[in-house]
Amino acid sequence: MQFMTDHDKQTEERIFEAATEVFIEKGLDGSRIQDIADRAGMNKSLLHYYYRSKDRLFDAVFEMIAMKMLKKFAPVFEGDLTLEEKIRFFFREHLSFLQKNPRLPAFLLNEVNRHPERIRKFLANINIENLWKMLYDQHKDELDQYNITREKMPQIITTMASLTVFPFAAKMLLVELFGKAGIKFDDYIEERKTFAADFMISALKNMNRSNPEDESKIKKNDNKKKK
Repeated sequence: MQFMTDHDKQTEERIFEAATEVFIEKGLDGSRIQDIADRAGMNKSLLHYYYRSKDRLFDAVFEMIAMKMLKKFAPVFEGDLTLEEKIRFFFREHLSFLQKNPRLPAFLLNEVNRHPERIRKFLANINIENLWKMLYDQHKDELDQYNITREKMPQIITTMASLTVFPFAAKMLLVELFGKAGIKFDDYIEERKTFAADFMISALKNMNRSNPEDESKIKKNDNKKKK
C-alpha cells in the first residue's frame, strides 16, 4: 500500500485549490487541464500523475463543495434548536457561506443542469423520508401548529433556498440597481440575514390565517410564549 508523503499532500491540495477556482470560473466544459496546471504553477504531466483526467478531478471538486455545504448546515438536523432558531441559523449561515463563495450558485446550477448524473449520484444515499421523520420527531408541536406537512416541505425548502441563492445568482444586476440607490450589496446581504428569516417565519405563521381554528391555535401558543 502506497502512503502519501507531506509533499504529495501539499501538491494535491495545490491542484485541488486551483481546480476549484478554475471550475467555478469556467465550468467543466470550459476548463482545460492546462488552465488548472497554470493556476497551480506546475506542468500538466505532474497534474495528470495525481488526477488522471479532468472529469475525475471535477468529480472530486464537486463532491467536496457539496459535502462542505451539507456539513455547514448539519445543526439544522440536530435537536437542540427550535424550528424558528433553525430557520434563522439557515439564513445566517447560508448567506455568510455565499458571501465567501459568491460564484457557487451559478456554478452549481449550471453543472447540475448540464450534468444531472452528478447530482443524482451524490443524492443517491440521502433518504428524504428519514430526514422528514427526524425533523417531525424534533418539532412535531411546531410543525403541527403551523400546519406544515410533508407535502408542503418541497415548497418551503425551495422558497427558503430562493431567498438566499437568487441575490448571488443575480448579483451583477443587483449591484447595478442598488448602486443607483446608494445601497452597497454587502450591506444588503447583512440585512437580509435577518430580513429573510423574519419573512419566512412570518409567512409560515400566516400561511393558514384563513382558517380561524388554526389562527386561534397560533395566537394561543404565542401568548403562552410571552408569559
